[in-house]
Amino acid sequence: MSSTPTKTALVTGPTAGIGHSFAHQLARRGYDLVLVARDEERLAAVAAELTTSYGVQVEVLPADLADRDQLGLVEARLAERDRPVDLLVNNAGFGLKGRFLDNDADTETQMLEVLVTAVLRLTHAALSPMAERGHGGVINVSSVAAFLPRGTYAAAKAWVNSFSEWAANEYRTQGVTVMALCPGFTKTEFHERMDVGRDSAPGFMWLDPDFLVAKALKDFDKGRIYSIPGAQYKTVIALTKLVPNKALQAYQSMGRR
Repeated sequence: MSSTPTKTALVTGPTAGIGHSFAHQLARRGYDLVLVARDEERLAAVAAELTTSYGVQVEVLPADLADRDQLGLVEARLAERDRPVDLLVNNAGFGLKGRFLDNDADTETQMLEVLVTAVLRLTHAALSPMAERGHGGVINVSSVAAFLPRGTYAAAKAWVNSFSEWAANEYRTQGVTVMALCPGFTKTEFHERMDVGRDSAPGFMWLDPDFLVAKALKDFDKGRIYSIPGAQYKTVIALTKLVPNKALQAYQSMGRR
């Protein structure tokens, strides 16, 4: 009797926060892993942790997704037919605290390279072999910010939502599941790197990354196009559909003064 083949997931940004929780929860499910991040030392530490804890195979692939040559290495790994990737988790993050004109154009462009270009190119590389095999999946980590008028970060995440929804409907008949995960404030390094403190939002608005990822994987298993963990954020998104963007933007501008 043949055993069930081991599945492989590629996770970007797995050294902390949401990506780290994805790596652990997927390893717990028996996935072998390909981990992609800039910091090779932290990647190696996470790989050793996962191998020891779950007995899975872990491959590390150091890459800066804002660098096209390094991004190309990850695309090539996803395109390999003899070492298939069954699930791609586009989680790598990039955020800017300043408003649009407070940042130079190159920094803004670098953010879009990670949040948009990398998501597009990695999804493109993964989808082709997945569609050929008739199974596979992509989880694109977006944000509740996608539903709000909040500068280029929100615009990039709105693109991720639109792209994911389209791809989900386009490739569902070929056995591929695509989902956008839209978290709100989450207890990770992401906000710390932008010097945004926990006092920037009420305590009840902060999500635990393990809860968030567990909910996301359940939604993915059900074939949902969107995962919005937390009743508080489902309420926020429902309200954004009722309030005009102009009013939302005016309210947020008042909060920054």
